[in-house]
Amino acid sequence: MIEETATVVKCEGEFAWVEAQRQSTCGNCAANKGCGTSVLAKVVGKKVARMKAINKANAHVGDSVIVGMNEAALVKGSLAVYLLPLIFMMLFAITGNVVAVQLEWKSEWVVILFAVIGLVTAGFWLRGFTRRIQYDGVYQPVILRRLPTPFVTQHSIQGH
Repeated sequence: MIEETATVVKCEGEFAWVEAQRQSTCGNCAANKGCGTSVLAKVVGKKVARMKAINKANAHVGDSVIVGMNEAALVKGSLAVYLLPLIFMMLFAITGNVVAVQLEWKSEWVVILFAVIGLVTAGFWLRGFTRRIQYDGVYQPVILRRLPTPFVTQHSIQGH
Protein backbone atom coordinates (compact mmCIF):
# COMPACT_ATOMS: atom_id res chain seq x y z
CA MET A 1 0.00 0.00 0.00
CA ILE A 2 1.36 3.42 -0.99
CA GLU A 3 0.58 6.03 1.65
CA GLU A 4 0.43 9.83 1.58
CA THR A 5 -0.54 12.49 4.12
CA ALA A 6 -3.52 14.63 3.11
CA THR A 7 -6.15 16.99 4.51
CA VAL A 8 -9.90 16.39 4.23
CA VAL A 9 -11.58 19.31 2.45
CA LYS A 10 -15.08 17.92 1.84
CA CYS A 11 -17.17 14.92 2.95
CA GLU A 12 -19.79 13.21 0.77
CA GLY A 13 -21.37 10.18 2.44
CA GLU A 14 -18.88 7.29 2.42
CA PHE A 15 -16.36 9.38 0.45
CA ALA A 16 -14.20 12.38 1.31
CA TRP A 17 -12.31 14.80 -0.90
CA VAL A 18 -8.72 15.17 0.26
CA GLU A 19 -5.85 17.41 -0.78
CA ALA A 20 -2.25 16.27 -0.66
CA GLN A 21 0.87 18.31 -1.31
CA ARG A 22 2.66 16.81 -4.33
CA GLN A 23 6.05 15.59 -3.25
CA SER A 24 9.29 15.54 -5.16
CA THR A 25 12.19 13.30 -4.23
CA CYS A 26 14.61 15.88 -5.62
CA GLY A 27 15.35 17.34 -2.19
CA ASN A 28 16.83 14.00 -1.12
CA CYS A 29 18.98 13.44 -4.20
CA ALA A 30 22.72 14.14 -4.24
CA ALA A 31 22.46 15.74 -7.70
CA ASN A 32 19.84 18.26 -6.53
CA LYS A 33 21.59 21.39 -7.82
CA GLY A 34 22.44 19.97 -11.24
CA CYS A 35 19.16 18.18 -11.89
CA GLY A 36 16.67 19.43 -14.48
CA THR A 37 13.75 17.95 -12.58
CA SER A 38 14.75 19.86 -9.45
CA VAL A 39 14.95 23.14 -11.37
CA LEU A 40 11.57 22.51 -12.98
CA ALA A 41 10.00 21.72 -9.59
CA LYS A 42 11.30 25.03 -8.22
CA VAL A 43 9.92 27.00 -11.19
CA VAL A 44 6.50 25.34 -11.20
CA GLY A 45 6.21 25.46 -7.43
CA LYS A 46 4.36 23.14 -5.11
CA LYS A 47 1.09 21.80 -6.44
CA VAL A 48 -1.83 20.32 -4.55
CA ALA A 49 -3.43 17.07 -5.71
CA ARG A 50 -7.15 16.72 -4.94
CA MET A 51 -8.75 13.28 -4.95
CA LYS A 52 -11.90 11.48 -3.87
CA ALA A 53 -11.16 8.75 -1.32
CA ILE A 54 -13.18 6.11 0.47
CA ASN A 55 -13.61 7.41 4.02
CA LYS A 56 -13.04 4.24 6.10
CA ALA A 57 -11.63 6.28 9.02
CA ASN A 58 -14.76 8.45 9.42
CA ALA A 59 -12.65 11.58 8.91
CA HIS A 60 -14.15 15.07 8.97
CA VAL A 61 -13.36 18.31 7.15
CA GLY A 62 -10.04 19.69 8.36
CA ASP A 63 -8.67 16.36 9.59
CA SER A 64 -5.15 15.34 8.61
CA VAL A 65 -5.26 11.78 7.33
CA ILE A 66 -3.18 9.03 5.78
CA VAL A 67 -4.50 8.07 2.34
CA GLY A 68 -3.50 4.72 0.83
CA MET A 69 -3.54 3.29 -2.68
CA ASN A 70 -3.06 -0.31 -3.78
CA GLU A 71 0.40 -0.57 -5.40
CA ALA A 72 -0.64 -3.10 -8.05
CA ALA A 73 -3.62 -0.97 -9.06
CA LEU A 74 -1.40 2.10 -9.31
CA VAL A 75 1.08 0.27 -11.55
CA LYS A 76 -1.68 -1.18 -13.73
CA GLY A 77 -3.36 2.21 -14.06
CA SER A 78 -0.07 3.93 -14.86
CA LEU A 79 0.74 1.38 -17.56
CA ALA A 80 -2.72 1.84 -19.06
CA VAL A 81 -2.41 5.63 -19.12
CA TYR A 82 1.22 6.00 -20.23
CA LEU A 83 2.39 2.84 -21.98
CA LEU A 84 -0.68 1.58 -23.81
CA PRO A 85 -1.19 4.70 -25.98
CA LEU A 86 2.47 4.48 -27.06
CA ILE A 87 2.12 0.80 -27.91
CA PHE A 88 -1.08 1.43 -29.89
CA MET A 89 0.57 4.32 -31.72
CA MET A 90 3.67 2.29 -32.64
CA LEU A 91 1.70 -0.80 -33.72
CA PHE A 92 -0.63 1.28 -35.87
CA ALA A 93 2.37 3.15 -37.37
CA ILE A 94 4.05 -0.16 -38.26
CA THR A 95 0.79 -1.36 -39.80
CA GLY A 96 0.57 1.90 -41.76
CA ASN A 97 4.10 1.40 -43.06
CA VAL A 98 3.27 -2.16 -44.19
CA VAL A 99 0.10 -0.91 -45.93
CA ALA A 100 1.99 1.93 -47.61
CA VAL A 101 4.71 -0.41 -48.89
CA GLN A 102 2.12 -2.94 -50.17
CA LEU A 103 0.14 -0.24 -52.00
CA GLU A 104 3.28 1.66 -53.10
CA TRP A 105 2.09 4.91 -51.52
CA LYS A 106 4.20 7.68 -50.08
CA SER A 107 4.80 5.98 -46.73
CA GLU A 108 5.40 8.96 -44.39
CA TRP A 109 1.89 10.33 -44.50
CA VAL A 110 0.27 6.92 -44.22
CA VAL A 111 2.46 6.06 -41.22
CA ILE A 112 1.59 9.38 -39.54
CA LEU A 113 -2.12 8.89 -40.23
CA PHE A 114 -2.09 5.34 -38.85
CA ALA A 115 -0.11 6.48 -35.77
CA VAL A 116 -2.72 9.15 -35.03
CA ILE A 117 -5.52 6.61 -35.52
CA GLY A 118 -3.71 4.31 -33.06
CA LEU A 119 -3.42 7.10 -30.49
CA VAL A 120 -7.12 7.98 -30.83
CA THR A 121 -8.05 4.28 -30.58
CA ALA A 122 -6.02 4.02 -27.36
CA GLY A 123 -7.85 7.08 -26.03
CA PHE A 124 -11.22 5.44 -26.63
CA TRP A 125 -10.04 2.20 -25.02
CA LEU A 126 -8.70 4.17 -22.05
CA ARG A 127 -12.04 5.95 -21.62
CA GLY A 128 -13.81 2.59 -21.46
CA PHE A 129 -11.19 1.22 -19.06
CA THR A 130 -11.60 4.15 -16.66
CA ARG A 131 -15.39 3.79 -16.76
CA ARG A 132 -15.07 0.10 -15.87
CA ILE A 133 -12.75 0.71 -12.91
CA GLN A 134 -14.09 3.99 -11.53
CA TYR A 135 -16.21 2.26 -8.88
CA ASP A 136 -13.82 -0.65 -8.29
CA GLY A 137 -12.54 -0.30 -4.72
CA VAL A 138 -9.11 -1.66 -5.72
CA TYR A 139 -8.46 1.47 -7.80
CA GLN A 140 -9.82 3.93 -5.23
CA PRO A 141 -7.70 5.82 -2.73
CA VAL A 142 -8.72 4.98 0.85
CA ILE A 143 -8.44 7.05 4.01
CA LEU A 144 -6.62 4.59 6.27
CA ARG A 145 -6.49 6.60 9.48
CA ARG A 146 -6.76 10.04 10.96
CA LEU A 147 -3.65 11.69 12.31
CA PRO A 148 -3.75 13.05 15.85
CA THR A 149 -4.64 16.71 16.10
CA PRO A 150 -2.02 18.74 17.94
CA PHE A 151 -3.28 19.87 21.33
CA VAL A 152 -3.29 23.67 21.54
CA THR A 153 -3.88 25.43 24.84
CA GLN A 154 -4.63 29.08 25.50
CA HIS A 155 -1.22 29.28 27.22
CA SER A 156 0.67 28.12 24.09
CA ILE A 157 -1.28 30.56 21.85
CA GLN A 158 -0.30 33.57 23.97
CA GLY A 159 3.36 32.54 23.84
CA HIS A 160 3.93 32.40 27.60
